Amino acid sequence: MIREAWLLECVTKLRPMFLGVGFELPEKIRVSCSWPSKSALAAKRRRLGECWSAECSESEHFETFISPVLKDPVEVAAVLVHELVHCAVGLEEGHKGKFPKCAKALGLEGKMTATVAGEQLRKQLETFTAEIGPYEHARLDKSSGPKKQGTRMLLIKCPDCGYQVRTTKKWLEVGVPTCPCGTEMEQDSNEGE
Repeated sequence: MIREAWLLECVTKLRPMFLGVGFELPEKIRVSCSWPSKSALAAKRRRLGECWSAECSESEHFETFISPVLKDPVEVAAVLVHELVHCAVGLEEGHKGKFPKCAKALGLEGKMTATVAGEQLRKQLETFTAEIGPYEHARLDKSSGPKKQGTRMLLIKCPDCGYQVRTTKKWLEVGVPTCPCGTEMEQDSNEGE
């Protein structure tokens, strides 16, 4: 089952849970595995899900996005629950008003801007995600790959006194600096171009 079909099946299984706590999910909801509009790869306060109002959608659907950095089905479902709370109570509530009432009733815990599934909700999510089947997704995370190097600072040494400084290739192309002792400095032989 493709990711989006899996996510929509989760929405179907979650609908009765929302009704059971006195909140109804709108009929028009789309869910996809996609990058949130901001902070998707932030080191701190990374956004794992995002919900857009039906007013923003030409087809008047709530558009919900689950970050591709997540691959554990229960964690994905817990983030989906959080985003669906926004659909149920309206985005104008933010994380206040009806939002915490609904979220806590469903079993979400923690800071309302970064909820996690409490023990009872986690068990429910484990049960129904097992019924749906595997979440066919491989984690996508730029931060786990090789780090992008910023400006490469090259080591420059004085061959006479050993004085050292670092500079960029750009400034070396302009000219090699002169050491305070008066000798022209050289790029360290261990520093590659």
